[in-house]
Amino acid sequence: MANAKVIQAKQEAVDVVTAKLRDSASTVVADYRGLNVSQVTELRKQLREAGVEFQVLKNTLLRRATAAAELSELDEVLTGPTAIAFSADDAVAPAKILNDFAKKNDALKLKGGVVEGRVVGVDQVKALAELPSREGLLSMLLSVLQAPMRNFALAVKAVAEKEEQGA
Repeated sequence: MANAKVIQAKQEAVDVVTAKLRDSASTVVADYRGLNVSQVTELRKQLREAGVEFQVLKNTLLRRATAAAELSELDEVLTGPTAIAFSADDAVAPAKILNDFAKKNDALKLKGGVVEGRVVGVDQVKALAELPSREGLLSMLLSVLQAPMRNFALAVKAVAEKEEQGA
């Protein structure tokens, strides 16, 4: 018979992972099999710097958490060694970091993920990884908003210069 304290600890772990699945902007699931210690350490460092939490979890614990979070579609990728990256703030960061790391290290394989409460496949995670960062998107938006004013100012300046030359 299982010890009541062990069962309680496992239930608390499931509750914590369930909360992370529900509250995170994005979650990426990966297979880390074949990475050596220094590679995993480097990956954890990159993720930590971006504010992304990275954990290696048992698939049974993850399946219980996905059932509680109503994300059972994710269960089909929960096979073999599973690492999971949670980001509460930046939806792009975990996908971008893991995808870039996977390009340099063939041993890391993306399996799928959850973005804004919706289960997504590997292709969608990779597409998300190719998006510019939040700061990059804001910069693009600012450029788009400034373009009409800049063009108007250049047109007014050109008219003013033309009139000066005519006078």
